[in-house]
Amino acid sequence: MTSRAHAKEGTGYVTVATSCNACTNKCGVIAYVKDGRLWKLKGNAAHPYSKGTVCARGHGYAQILYSADRLTEPLKRNRDGSYSAISWENAYREIGERVRAILAKDGPEALAIVEDPRPNGKYYSKRFINALGSNNYYTHNATCNLSLSSGYQATFGGTNFSADIASSKLVVFIGRSYGDGMRPSSAATLARAAESGVKIVLVDPRLNNTGIFASQWLPVNPGTDLALLLAIANVLVAEGLYDKTFVAEQTTGFDEWAVELAKYPPEWAEGITGIPADTMTALARELGAAGPKGVIEQGWRGAFGCQYRNSFNTARAIAAINALLGNWNRKGGALITHTPKAGALDAGKFPTPVQGPQKAGVTEYPLQTQDNGTNLIVVKQGIEGKMKGVFFYNSNAVKAYANPRDWKDALAKMELTVCIDVQMSETAHQCDYVLPECSYLERDELPEFLGGKQGCVAGRFKAVEKVHPETRASDVIYAELAEACGVGEYFRFSCEELARAQLESVSVSYDELREKGVVNLGEPFAYDEPPTWKTPSGKFEFVSQKIAATEGLKLYTPLITWVEPKVSPGADTFRLIGGKQSIHSHTMTTSIESLMNITREYALERAWINAARAAELGIADGDTIEVRNELFTATVRARVTERLNPTALWIPTHYGGSSPELRQGFGVGIPHMEYVPFDIEPDVGSAMTHEALVTIRKVSA
Repeated sequence: MTSRAHAKEGTGYVTVATSCNACTNKCGVIAYVKDGRLWKLKGNAAHPYSKGTVCARGHGYAQILYSADRLTEPLKRNRDGSYSAISWENAYREIGERVRAILAKDGPEALAIVEDPRPNGKYYSKRFINALGSNNYYTHNATCNLSLSSGYQATFGGTNFSADIASSKLVVFIGRSYGDGMRPSSAATLARAAESGVKIVLVDPRLNNTGIFASQWLPVNPGTDLALLLAIANVLVAEGLYDKTFVAEQTTGFDEWAVELAKYPPEWAEGITGIPADTMTALARELGAAGPKGVIEQGWRGAFGCQYRNSFNTARAIAAINALLGNWNRKGGALITHTPKAGALDAGKFPTPVQGPQKAGVTEYPLQTQDNGTNLIVVKQGIEGKMKGVFFYNSNAVKAYANPRDWKDALAKMELTVCIDVQMSETAHQCDYVLPECSYLERDELPEFLGGKQGCVAGRFKAVEKVHPETRASDVIYAELAEACGVGEYFRFSCEELARAQLESVSVSYDELREKGVVNLGEPFAYDEPPTWKTPSGKFEFVSQKIAATEGLKLYTPLITWVEPKVSPGADTFRLIGGKQSIHSHTMTTSIESLMNITREYALERAWINAARAAELGIADGDTIEVRNELFTATVRARVTERLNPTALWIPTHYGGSSPELRQGFGVGIPHMEYVPFDIEPDVGSAMTHEALVTIRKVSA
């Protein structure tokens, strides 16, 4: 047992303050360990995301520590597609040789790295690819929140905000569900708000599991949220229900946008959205009456993170309505909070790699937030023969980031593919080398700086010793890979040395963080201080100056206008949409036996179909149906329900696993991304994961 644990006298266990790894939130947890084995997890009450609670995903994913499906040694792919064990030393040597060959022949722009970032990954992954001379660092966000963050950046200069739900009078959710996989603290806040009388409105084709808190459900036609938002803005402006002082003092472009808004009355939007004009008008008036305590919640992936051809403008419209309400940084409104970060470090100990060529995809998709970029450019350039090598860390891109066929085609043409993971994912199956990382409970990681009403820094510390001796922590893997590739000088420090330096830069003790798991930083958020608008004009922009200054755009304009989805269902087709369930985190948790047992017991893999449409097709609840389009065909059981818009078929996106080594999820349900054409939202770079149509027929009862 690690010496960092804290023994509880007379209990037989020790505790370690650490953080979960079941999703991107990384909530704070306390690990209880008996005789060197994990006994249980408890939420860290001091952590702003967990506040003493661990969700089902967090409890379940802790079992990865002892999973029989874990990777236990490095693997190399054979010519026949099978894998054989290889020593770490030989794997590093061969990878290093291939990297140097690519650099010599094609340059650093032919190398990339893709990850779903965790505390160490955010630092080490980017540092590793930068050390090789490449700027091609990508996260999962092209299939998560790229459209959302890019749209917000074009209006107020930031990539996200938070709705002050606890103090609101009226909160409108656009396709987001706290009841289907959010932070425990967010769900608890929403529950308290609903109990105190806050009106909660859900705009979603599916009555999701946040519905228990909702006062009203608007089953909007998928892909038309933008039309509904434009109609709401139309009423706010036409009836003078907006905050005129805020608009005059804090914004630019209002008069021009007001002229554009006249095109979008609720009567226009009714035929597009499927929502009655009177309903949209009433909601707009309620928002206007609520004033700064009315808010459109910020969203995430849901309806506009990356889903449709118009997602970028949907995000802009949400930000714009909040501006009309004058609620920015007001109690009950839209808050732009500060996220602390580490200060400058010793350049001699932690040297910065030399800046390389421009990141691939920036020119093609100039409106994207460029820190994370669009990983889909890796697919595009791989198929074109421009991208020669790619590393994956904690990323199942092949299964979840775009159509698997296209990822496979791209990777097959490359000269080097490497996957660092804890399990044999679908992405690992397409790589030349698979390097096994130890689980999050077996490693220390770097501090995680978190924003919110109170900034803080959180820690992840090792709870147990390694179960499988041949697994290694990501920081060690990257340092050793760097040595093999000839750039080891950028990694001549340990994870703990770096963590201590980062914490010292913000005057936090490493030992204090290890003891508590969370330490607050800076002053709490102050209401009513106008945001610093990080836009070209220095104000909130109803008409984007960034877009106006960008040449060669294919779709978007400086004005927030109506943009149609790419495809629309007809009489015999359905739009295929998907989403999360509260017990799973995308494809990562379908290897966990206890969570998959819940899936099987309640048949959670079923596809949802509207009851009236099901009756037309002769489909009863539990029948097996065939879901087909030009790309893919599969069968799944149906869940017939009134809780779904009739134009849609909804499936949970976790399932349809094709990796036989992940036995719990293998063959359960159907894979969403197999149905989605490889296409990219113009100007932005998102995957447009809901721009797919399918037909449905009954196969058997």
